[in-house]
Amino acid sequence: MLLNRLGTMVEPFLGLYLTTTRGLSLAQAGAVMAVLGAGSLGGQIAGGALADRLGRRATLTLATVGTGAAMLALGYAQGIAAIVVAALVLGLLLDMYRPASQAMVADIISPAERPRAFGLLFWAVNLGWAVAMVLGGTLAQRGFLWLFWIDALTCAAFGLLVWRAVPETRTRDVRARRAAGFRRVLGDRVMVGYVLITLVYTFVLMQGMTTMPLAMKEEGLGPQSYGLAIAANGVLIIIVQPLVNAWLARRDHSLVMVAGFALVGIGYGLTSLASSLAAYTATILVWTLGEIMAASVLQAVVADLAPADLRGRYGGLYGVAWSGGFLLAPLGGTQLLGAGGAAALWLSCAGLALAAAAAQFALAPAIRRRRAAALKTPFSSE
Repeated sequence: MLLNRLGTMVEPFLGLYLTTTRGLSLAQAGAVMAVLGAGSLGGQIAGGALADRLGRRATLTLATVGTGAAMLALGYAQGIAAIVVAALVLGLLLDMYRPASQAMVADIISPAERPRAFGLLFWAVNLGWAVAMVLGGTLAQRGFLWLFWIDALTCAAFGLLVWRAVPETRTRDVRARRAAGFRRVLGDRVMVGYVLITLVYTFVLMQGMTTMPLAMKEEGLGPQSYGLAIAANGVLIIIVQPLVNAWLARRDHSLVMVAGFALVGIGYGLTSLASSLAAYTATILVWTLGEIMAASVLQAVVADLAPADLRGRYGGLYGVAWSGGFLLAPLGGTQLLGAGGAAALWLSCAGLALAAAAAQFALAPAIRRRRAAALKTPFSSE
């Protein structure tokens, strides 16, 4: 995962690439990125189904090697039609590996240790992302095609390493059972409620990566200021996550999320008062602490809720909340910013995050019962 994220350079610079190298208008570039996001929604669902049917190893390899090929296709595509088609294919493949990755962790790690395992992956992803941002910005000055090749090669290397070195983790008894598709997943009211709560939380969290630079621009703070401010997010995660991960893993999962969601809401609410680089950085540090808390248990809850034969599909539905939140965040955030200014945007974010915290608190007893049952079930991995 660290290797994969070290090469994640195309997505953050895609808008800039499309409007400069390919000469697309802002509207066209926005449409291409929307197609990419829509493809990601379908990719999460498909990845979940494939992880349960074909297995985790095959799905991981297929998705990541395919992503590498699609990345190069987008890098060499010319003309709006070819770019849109390449973006759609890339979107479908880009996040297809996530449900299989999550299911693999649930297959081999006991319920008691899963929060620590998922927390470690969260740390690795952010470490790789931070390095990729620095390298990507430097390489982009020498030509954007470098970004596509490095991203493609690291994706393919991830898949090939999994195929070569990681055994299949789906157990024999699960392979022998016929899955009932997503109907069983959608029939799990606790899981559906959890996904909806996560969608609201993700919508709020992603504002820092989408509309925040626009709000800072209105305060006279340019891209460089935004880059310095948002860098605090990655630095704090890299430093703090390993220190608190084990402690948070031992706490009640729902209460950890309630506190995390609330802290994210407070951080974004305080952003309504920010007008300087220092103030924005301070508010980012507040909501990043909430992000660290929530991330330590979010995926572990999904693993606790999922039956062994549906872990891929449960992960796929959970992934839809993140892909959907990332897709909706710029659409809703820009509307709020345009209609009521920065204050309306950040106070709305605070309200939504606190509402998610309240909903998670209400769902806590049901999640607690499901986790207790998972801990009592004998666990074995092959």
